[in-house]
Amino acid sequence: MTIHLPQGPYEPRATPLDLAPAGSPLASRTVFSAAHVVADPYADVSPDSPAAVDWDATLAFRRHLWSHGLGVAEAMDTAQRGMGLDWAGAEELIRRSAAEARAVGGRIACGVGTDQLPPGPATLAEVRSAYEEQLAVVEESGAQAILMASRALAAAAKGPQDYLDTYAHLLRQATEPVVLHWLGPMFDPALEGYWGSTDLDLATDTFLQVIAEHPDKVDGIKMSLLDADREIDVRRRLPGGVRCYTGDDFNYPELIAGDDRGFSHALLGIFDPLGPLAAHAVRVLDTGDTKGFRELLDPTVELSRHLFQAPTRFYKTGVVLLAWLAGHQDHFTMVGGLQSARSLPHLAKAYELADGLGLFPDPELAESRMRALLTVNGGTR
Repeated sequence: MTIHLPQGPYEPRATPLDLAPAGSPLASRTVFSAAHVVADPYADVSPDSPAAVDWDATLAFRRHLWSHGLGVAEAMDTAQRGMGLDWAGAEELIRRSAAEARAVGGRIACGVGTDQLPPGPATLAEVRSAYEEQLAVVEESGAQAILMASRALAAAAKGPQDYLDTYAHLLRQATEPVVLHWLGPMFDPALEGYWGSTDLDLATDTFLQVIAEHPDKVDGIKMSLLDADREIDVRRRLPGGVRCYTGDDFNYPELIAGDDRGFSHALLGIFDPLGPLAAHAVRVLDTGDTKGFRELLDPTVELSRHLFQAPTRFYKTGVVLLAWLAGHQDHFTMVGGLQSARSLPHLAKAYELADGLGLFPDPELAESRMRALLTVNGGTR
C-alpha cells in the first residue's frame, strides 16, 4: 500500500533484506558500532533534566549488536554524550554495558572525556584530572578506553604543546592501549582547532606526534573528519601495530575495503542502524571478496550521508528513528528531547532510504509506525 511522504508517494517493500544468520566472528576487520541510548518516555523530565534512560531497552540493543559479532563503542557521541547524556548518566551506562559485555562475551570500548567539569573555563590541570577520573571508571569496568576529544581541553590549550603534554600524561597512566579519537567540528563545533591548530596539516602532525611518542599505549585511532584522503594519509603514517578505525560515515566502504597499502577498521555511528548488514558485509570481506563487500555496503552510503548531513551533530535523531521503526524500541523519544532536532521531511526520507535497503526486519511494522509519525507531526493529506 502506498504511503504518502512529504517528498511524494512511496511504495514500501514487502520483505526485508535476506541476510545469512550471524556466524563466525569477524576476522579481517575489527568493527565497533557506536550505539545510541533509549530514553524512558514516561519519565517526567525537561530538556534540562538529567537523562532518563530505559536501561532494559538500551542493554537489549547492545545485545543485538553483539549477537551479530560487532563490538560496541559505548558512551560516545552517538549515545548523545554532551547532548542530553551527562557524565553521571554516561558513567552508569559504562558500568552497566561493561557488565553486560562480560556476561555475553561481547567486545566493548568506552569513551573517556572531561564532561563532568562545570561550565566555564578550566585549567589544564583540571582537564587532566577530569580525564583521569573517567579513565579510572572505564578501566575498572574492564572495558577498553577511548580517549575522546575534550571541549574543555580545546578551550584551555594555548597550542600544540598543551595537547602533547596532556595526552602524554594520560597515556603514561593507561594500563592498556587506548583508542585516540579525533572528532571534527562538524560533529561538535566546540572542537574547532583541536590539536592546537585550525590548519589540518599542522593538527595532523601533532596528532601523529602523540602516537609516535607512545606507540605501545595506542591500540588505534578513530578518525571522524569526513575526509577520506586525510584518513588514508594518516593511516599510512601510523607506526606499525597501531590501527586506524574509520569514523567517516560518508566514505566507510572504500576505507574499510582499503587498497594495496592498507585498510581501516571501523568505529562508526552508522553501524548502529546498519549492524546486521555491516557484519554480513565484513564476513564477505573475510573471504577475500572485496567486490561482494562493496556491493553490499556501497548502497548504504546514501542513507548515511542523509543521516549525517549538516548540522552533522544531529545525526542521532535519524539513528533513533530507524531503531524505533526497526522494532528495537517502542517509541521515538530521545534524551534531551532531541527527537525534535530533524524535520519531518528529513525523517521521512530516512525511512524511505532505509526501507529501500531492506533494513527493517518487519517492513509492515516500520510502515505503520511511519504513518503514525506522519499523522501526529504532519497531519493527514
